[in-house]
Amino acid sequence: MLRNSTDLHGLSIRATDGEIGTVDQIYFEDETWAIRYLTVDTGGWLGGRQVLISPISFIGAPDWQAKRLDVALTKKQVEDSPDINTHQPVSRQHEIAYFGYYGYPFYWGGSDLWGAAPNPAGLAIRIPASTEAMVENAAQESADSHLRSTEAVAGYDVEASDGEMGHVDGFIVDDQAWAIRYIEVATRNWWPGKKVLASPAWAERVSWEDSKVYFGLTRETIKDAPAYVEAAPITRDYEKQLHSYYGWPPYWPREAERQSSFSQSSV
Repeated sequence: MLRNSTDLHGLSIRATDGEIGTVDQIYFEDETWAIRYLTVDTGGWLGGRQVLISPISFIGAPDWQAKRLDVALTKKQVEDSPDINTHQPVSRQHEIAYFGYYGYPFYWGGSDLWGAAPNPAGLAIRIPASTEAMVENAAQESADSHLRSTEAVAGYDVEASDGEMGHVDGFIVDDQAWAIRYIEVATRNWWPGKKVLASPAWAERVSWEDSKVYFGLTRETIKDAPAYVEAAPITRDYEKQLHSYYGWPPYWPREAERQSSFSQSSV
């Protein structure tokens, strides 16, 4: 299911033995736009400490009606997890410590969105002791884990091929693959009141230094795209219309094929 990222903010995170806290921010990887972590505000329980929660630990999709997400962790596990300053960039070394603590396989290094799996549920297994060499190899990688927060990227200017035409106003999240499927573009600077969606995969590049997202499309093309209405659910028919308009193939047949291949190889 596709949801606006604002629906995640304030979502209650529940461990197997009680509440952990509420979602504060979303961290995604800037190369794949996969959501790697949620930062969770634990409130008074851990003295205001924020912790990282990986989608690998999620038990199914969120209960959007109850605004709750269950995780396969205990409160003690979360309390004893590596202390990571969520107000600073999360380095690869931090991630290695985090994954080592929880015993999850690394998501990087494979060909799928989640490394060896098309979704985080495929990684929800413990690492055998024999994979210590993998940890050592990963430790030699770049310290940059390419993680960005949606809070920081919201507000980026959107640049068309013939000039600036709006800004990033939000994100559309897939709560199965845990990836950002679309960027919400507010065009009110040029066409008041209209918002449109565009996939980050369609962007020519993102300049993190200049805080801009560049699309190889004209302003007129983006202006005439199917309108996005926040109050309306994003249906598959709407996605088909969107992809057809921009002339890009849909992502879901490819991902369904990968999921099928992964399921067969896991039997």
